[in-house]
Amino acid sequence: MSHRYVLVGGGMAADAAAKAIRAADPQGAVTLVTAEPDAPYRRPHLSKALWSGGAEAKAFLGTAGHGVEVMTGRAVTGIDTRAHRVTLEDGQALEYDQLLIAAGARARRLPGLPEEGPVVAYRSFADYRLARSRAGEGRRTLVVGGGFVGAELAAGLAAAGTAVHMAFPETGLGAGRFPAGLAEALTERYRARGVDVHAGTKLDAAERSGECVMVRLTDGFEAEFDLVALGVGVEPNVELARAAGLRVEDGVVVDAALRVIDDSGSPVPGVFAAGDVASFPWPRPLGRSRVEHEDAAVTMGAHAGRQMVAQARGEEPALYEHLPFFYSDLFSDGYEAVGRLDGRLRMVEDWKRPFEEGVVYYLDGDRVVGVLLWNTWGQVDAAREVIMADQPIADESSLIGRLPA
Repeated sequence: MSHRYVLVGGGMAADAAAKAIRAADPQGAVTLVTAEPDAPYRRPHLSKALWSGGAEAKAFLGTAGHGVEVMTGRAVTGIDTRAHRVTLEDGQALEYDQLLIAAGARARRLPGLPEEGPVVAYRSFADYRLARSRAGEGRRTLVVGGGFVGAELAAGLAAAGTAVHMAFPETGLGAGRFPAGLAEALTERYRARGVDVHAGTKLDAAERSGECVMVRLTDGFEAEFDLVALGVGVEPNVELARAAGLRVEDGVVVDAALRVIDDSGSPVPGVFAAGDVASFPWPRPLGRSRVEHEDAAVTMGAHAGRQMVAQARGEEPALYEHLPFFYSDLFSDGYEAVGRLDGRLRMVEDWKRPFEEGVVYYLDGDRVVGVLLWNTWGQVDAAREVIMADQPIADESSLIGRLPA
């Protein structure tokens, strides 16, 4: 029997699922539907490789080459889990045996900014193309946000010769995630690279000025920018799932096998979710949450794809047990991390060279729930083991030297 698999979303999770399905079921019909005009691509390239000379073509994942029907520029408007049907904005209906919701997330916007022109809530390939067209020598960009995307984008724009300003309300770059000393040191390194950092600052006013945007910050700085790029977080695309009667709590709620849960608490037959949109029940000590990073998208997507095939064959899905990591490159600095990095947690810092090379442990109560590996490589698996051991830390000094920097 030939099975029909429909994947809603065009990100890395959907691509990984499509390839996993094709590997496990060479005959099944696999259809991927995305509202984006582009076929699936490596989203991290938008703030990393493409700014350091990477070719655009290498960002694309080649999903269609695996015998997958890729429908771009086609928004899904409805999911009927009883009829096993997905409806598109033009009225076309797609029947499915197994469905994956990998709708991802959308970048947040800020009130008061022009809706049109050179303002991007940075998230998509289209955003990258606009940013690239407005970047370079003689151009000036304001990056709003000092977190993950904002820091990477500012470094990429500066490397392309753009005069970069950053504005964010925190005291330093990554202050919501890193220890205070590291955030301060990183901020000074950005300034040394020519980035004008307006820490503790918000947008006060903004208006179109020809092809540019005139911006005033709350610290009194005012200037005209060729581009304003927002990196202020994302919101999961849960509207389709909610309208279909599926459980939504920050994201689309799934069980440990990535099966979507309905409002009664039961798995919905033939429906899975993965990637940025999925709210997953991580084991202790982490708890249920969403992970918005590449490793989570790829591993969750691939696992969901395999389980969709298993369920189509009447087999019980296996549990998803991978604890994903994430990483970033910030000029000459880089890090890998696992678990929860939250500046409100208690932190134990183990520096080989203060704020240049070391390990930071994040504790919730007496349990390690996150590990930051700053310019420290080859320790991701060991960091996972520290977290998943779920052992009480009676003496914080016992963590010093646990993972060699």
